[in-house]
Amino acid sequence: MLEFLSRFGQSEDGAVSVDWIVITAAVVGMSAVAFFTVEDASFALMDSAGGAVLAQDDF
Repeated sequence: MLEFLSRFGQSEDGAVSVDWIVITAAVVGMSAVAFFTVEDASFALMDSAGGAVLAQDDF
């Protein structure tokens, strides 16, 4: 059993797959954060623009 654990600890098979999974998860997470940040900012800009248009008394 000790020999099995020793070989298992030294084995590097699958390490690249784990790296890609971690990197992909990080990219997806950062994309989600960026999306929600841009979404909030665009809604604020849209509200400001709508208020400016309503404030104009052209009619």
